[in-house]
Amino acid sequence: MVAAVLPRPEEAKLAVIGLGYVGLPLAVGFGRQLETLGFDINTRRIEELSAHRDHTLEVSADELKAVPNLRFSADPAELAACNVFIVTVPTPIDDAKRPDLRPLESASRTVGRAIRPGGVVIFESTVYPGATEEVCVPIIERESGLRFNVDFHAGYSPERINPGDKQHRLESIMKVTSGSTPEAADFVDALYRLVIKAGTHKASSIRVAEAAKVIENTQRDLNIALINELALIFNRLGIDTSEVLAAAGTKWNFLPFRPGLVGGHCIGVDPYYLTHKAQQIGYHPEVILSGRRINDGMGSHVAQRVIKLMIQRRMHAAGARVLILGLAFKENCPDLRNTRVVDVVAEFRDFHAEVEVHDPWVDAAEARHEYGLELTTELKPGSYDAIVLAVAHEQFVAMGGERIRALGKPGCVLFDVKQVLPRDAVDDRL
Repeated sequence: MVAAVLPRPEEAKLAVIGLGYVGLPLAVGFGRQLETLGFDINTRRIEELSAHRDHTLEVSADELKAVPNLRFSADPAELAACNVFIVTVPTPIDDAKRPDLRPLESASRTVGRAIRPGGVVIFESTVYPGATEEVCVPIIERESGLRFNVDFHAGYSPERINPGDKQHRLESIMKVTSGSTPEAADFVDALYRLVIKAGTHKASSIRVAEAAKVIENTQRDLNIALINELALIFNRLGIDTSEVLAAAGTKWNFLPFRPGLVGGHCIGVDPYYLTHKAQQIGYHPEVILSGRRINDGMGSHVAQRVIKLMIQRRMHAAGARVLILGLAFKENCPDLRNTRVVDVVAEFRDFHAEVEVHDPWVDAAEARHEYGLELTTELKPGSYDAIVLAVAHEQFVAMGGERIRALGKPGCVLFDVKQVLPRDAVDDRL
């Protein structure tokens, strides 16, 4: 059988499917050089981007206006004019912490209906090793009637976008690439080299590239879990964790991780994709899941530490007014995906405290839709029994300990999750 001819990278008619934190910067990058269609099923997102607005704050209005070859659409029929499809949809987990592949499966069906002989589909979404060829490709074959590696090819190039990071951008981060055949791998690599100034690393197979992505964040998760467990130990010993880390950090090869809430679309999710696949093949991962349990428990630990301090000051947790500063999963970013601040909220509410959440970066409607939380916009001084600085947004850091404490009642508890305030300005910190 003679395989269909692959397009020339510089002549590709590209579609980026999924225009979130990953897809939009990618579409903008390719749109500077190639005819690019940004596709998303969310019509409100398409309307927003067509008006040169990006609520994720990853791309500015000026950048959107300056891209000559990029257009946006929610109409699947427009995909038929494309011959390269890059899929950047979310890959979340369900309530049982199992991979939720429904967005990926839906995107694969969309590609299958649009792809023609000679087409290439490249996945960037985080998956377990084997998912591209075991889950996505069969769907495309079924929908298109085409034969894999004969009529169409596939690739995998894991995303490395860091939301809110203005230093490490798409073009400046080395990209891992891979393809379903040597020829496809060469094509995918050459395609990304058109926009990635930092260069590329061509993996030997799609499965290797998938595995590389999933362990990047698993490694970070485990490193943070170690520091979180140390924080639990040091708290019981009456030792300040930040001081210990500062002392240990004077050694040249000590890794500078800090304790905290581990959320977001990557670190708090990706390890479950790897452990899911490991269990499928009969191996029960112990270290990875142990780290996940530690990190998933840090939200309740923070709330319990605060409640203990309140009780020591003869405050009742039930009915107490608690202010949580920050809801996003990281500082200076509106991204709410898998934020573990909600665990802090839930633990306080289990003690019947009245919890208010304030976050100037987050869209109130999104907070309501995703977590059922009504954000507080007005902060009145002298109102709270306890205050938790949960996210180190620049606005909160600029306030300083004195102004933040002024929001509380006399004798209120101030807890610093992020260790950004001076030690003597807070009552406790993680």
